Amino acid sequence: MASTLTAVKQAWRTLIWLVVILAILAGTIAGGVLLNAPGASWGLKLGLDLEGGTQIILAPKLESGQQVSGEQLSQAVSIIRQRVDASGVSEAEISTQGGQNIVVSIPGTPDQDTLNRIESSAKLEFRPVLAADAAPTAAITPTATPAEGLSDTPTVAPTNASDLNWITPALQDEFANFTCDGAESQDAGQAPADKPLLACEDGSAKYILGPVEVTGEMISDATSGVATTQNGASTGQWVVNIVFNGEGTDKFAQVTTRLNALTGVQNQFAIVLDGRVISAPTTNAVITDGRPQISGSFSQDTAKSLADQLKFGALPIGFTVQSNDSVSATLGSSQLLSGLIAGLIGLILVVIYSLFQYRTLGLVTVASLVVAAIMTYLVIALMSWRIDFRLSLAGVAGLIVAIGFTADSFIVYFERIRDELRDGKGLASAVEAGWRRAKRTIYAAKAVNLLSAVVLYVLAVGNVRGFALTLGVTTVIDVLVVILFTHPVLRLLATTRFFSSGHKASGLDPTALGAIYRGRAEFRKPTDSVASKKAGAGREAALRQTIAERKAAQLTVDKPADITKDRKDS
Repeated sequence: MASTLTAVKQAWRTLIWLVVILAILAGTIAGGVLLNAPGASWGLKLGLDLEGGTQIILAPKLESGQQVSGEQLSQAVSIIRQRVDASGVSEAEISTQGGQNIVVSIPGTPDQDTLNRIESSAKLEFRPVLAADAAPTAAITPTATPAEGLSDTPTVAPTNASDLNWITPALQDEFANFTCDGAESQDAGQAPADKPLLACEDGSAKYILGPVEVTGEMISDATSGVATTQNGASTGQWVVNIVFNGEGTDKFAQVTTRLNALTGVQNQFAIVLDGRVISAPTTNAVITDGRPQISGSFSQDTAKSLADQLKFGALPIGFTVQSNDSVSATLGSSQLLSGLIAGLIGLILVVIYSLFQYRTLGLVTVASLVVAAIMTYLVIALMSWRIDFRLSLAGVAGLIVAIGFTADSFIVYFERIRDELRDGKGLASAVEAGWRRAKRTIYAAKAVNLLSAVVLYVLAVGNVRGFALTLGVTTVIDVLVVILFTHPVLRLLATTRFFSSGHKASGLDPTALGAIYRGRAEFRKPTDSVASKKAGAGREAALRQTIAERKAAQLTVDKPADITKDRKDS
């Protein structure tokens, strides 16, 4: 009796946890909707094939006679796909067109940050600062006097990237007439790497920069985060942390060693992205570990956007946006309706089978599927808001397949309970023993399903990833529902008279479960549990006998048979 009360308390406690989880999911979405958070909605976002979206055609920037190779296009497609995925946009389609252009199709209307990720070539360069002018109309003021090595007409060849002999009178004149809103600044990203560069920062400050010394290809990783002090306290300033590879670490150490010994603006190095200076920090120390940090007027979004661009590398060639148009759905609502009808038919068949096979117990399957559906909807709605997940027809297929996988868990559990009832246990004991046996099978099966979904998500692209994601999510939800709903509900039902008495309509009638069909409508009744246990014990003892003991036992069995035969003969 005490164990039954404990099981009931545990069952109610588990159900309360389920309610709490559902309340948290629903409350989070409700809070976002009430606060008008961007993207928050009770509805589900649909993919490109069901809703339509935006199509961007990128054309390569080519000089006269230059051709783009297939390898360059493939590399560009891979990088752009990584950038789009990093922005949280799912179900995007990226392909080539005519062996030259790249077509990017994104569900819905992308934000400006996503467009910037796609359109930017992310050509990152580290150049030393030779001269700077904060006002576009002011005259240039060299950081060194002619007596220190800078003359009106330098004739000495520069010895390094910081050498002021790079600044010629022609370059001085060009810089004086250089404006940050002019066409020259827009084309700065295509400047040769071994020549000086005129570039602007935030449309106000302009610089004369030396040749490139470190490139973006030398970056192995880039992340965004909030800067901290040496004591670990947060400064509240968003920064981008860069990790160089071996070559980049060595070169950056050489650059900072030289710049750290210089003064004025020559102590600065400019971080140039697509010909625009994003930061021109001073060199306060020699950085030998290859882990510099970019700071500036970053927000959380801009820091993440820059980190993603740097992390996924520079495009092999530059691109311009040839067109940016809205596209209609390729499948539309009729195909979505067909998919939903197919899912409904599958659900009805599962319900009919459950009720036919398990009688009233099948209602637990129906209730579990309802709970799983509610949790799945809330999770996908939350994913649509937080990571911009979009449900495509492939994702809908993943949800339909999950109905059968979810029903499998209930069937395994129910059959284990029936096995325990056949062994003569009461319903309460059968539920506990059946759960201990069933959960190992359920966990193993779901682990395989989840592993398959993860591998498919990692290796696949496009709509197939949507299928893998929904399959993985529903697999996890299936396990949660079995643990937090199905098992505790069966614990509670085991205490009711209808189920514990083995009513024929309950699906747990011990007599019916123990009957074995022998043909001609005859059933063998279940064997007595005590006799079964004795038989089992006898078999176990027989297995432990020695060979001599087995021969002796066999002689004892054969001897009466011989006596009977002799009597018949006489």
